[in-house]
Amino acid sequence: MPNRLANPSPANPPASNRLVVAIAYDGLCTFEFGVAAEVFGLPRPEMGPDWYRFAVAGIDAGEMRAMGGVRVLADGGPDLIGEAGTVIVPGWRGVDCPVPALLIEALRKASARGARVLSICSGVFVLAAAGLLKGKKATTHWRYGEKLMERYPDITVVADVLYIDEGNVLTSAGSAAGIDLCLHLVRRDFGTKAANMVARRLVVPPHRDGGQAQYVERSVPELHERSRLGPLIDKMRADICADYPVAILAGLAGMSERTFLRRFAAATGVTPARWLLSERLSRARTLLEDTDMPIDHIAETAGFGAAATLRHHFRRQFATTPAAYRARFGTNVNSG
Repeated sequence: MPNRLANPSPANPPASNRLVVAIAYDGLCTFEFGVAAEVFGLPRPEMGPDWYRFAVAGIDAGEMRAMGGVRVLADGGPDLIGEAGTVIVPGWRGVDCPVPALLIEALRKASARGARVLSICSGVFVLAAAGLLKGKKATTHWRYGEKLMERYPDITVVADVLYIDEGNVLTSAGSAAGIDLCLHLVRRDFGTKAANMVARRLVVPPHRDGGQAQYVERSVPELHERSRLGPLIDKMRADICADYPVAILAGLAGMSERTFLRRFAAATGVTPARWLLSERLSRARTLLEDTDMPIDHIAETAGFGAAATLRHHFRRQFATTPAAYRARFGTNVNSG
């Protein structure tokens, strides 16, 4: 099925400049900032010498306040943005608060020279104010979607997804979606294995598709439904090559087709077809990175049947071929 956004794409080359700069400001969103610091700022010697470097650029003079009573002293001022390969805007102090001209100018210059600019949650309003999202797709917390559309009609706001990757400009939904976007960027730069290692230390799922809904009706199904959907999902994952018509899945779950589709989406945020495709692509990427298995065998093992089908979905989802993906990410976690 068609994807609604730009997905992880090895067609976008990794930043040769590994310096990640997070913006700090008075009224800093602590959680969003913490996500950026945890993913990109934590020492990770197991990743080798080519891993990210991290710094904090303060846009307000002196000591800044963060939510929860935390005080922040930055590594430098807005000039640090000019040195970054990736700039992160971790939220903003208010969607109606003006963005300082010096920050707008610094972001525009960074983007013009090829730096990647990433926003978490309300940070999208900073990118929009800088004009970096004009003519592009973007997302934000579901509470702010309408306001973003009203204020910036030249942006295509996709309000019901976790994150959107438009190449050098990336946006995420509410706070926790920032984790998904940051892991996505790690995956884009270093491959699935590296992203999985970071996710494992964070004790979070290694991958949630950017097109997944921001929230589901119930994060955990009621007990009688969980006892039916949980084993069914385990079965699908264990035998990923099998065909799974909705009628068969509904029968295994003991539900009507209509009820099953509704309950499955409520539990996972996606349709069974979307879930299965994501699982198969994940399996294929792991095999491409970790083995020398021929691509036609990978296609069979991951449930695509034929190499042509695998290549079709790779191009559609990642804008690259399985062979190109293997050449970039295969065998060495630090090959990005």
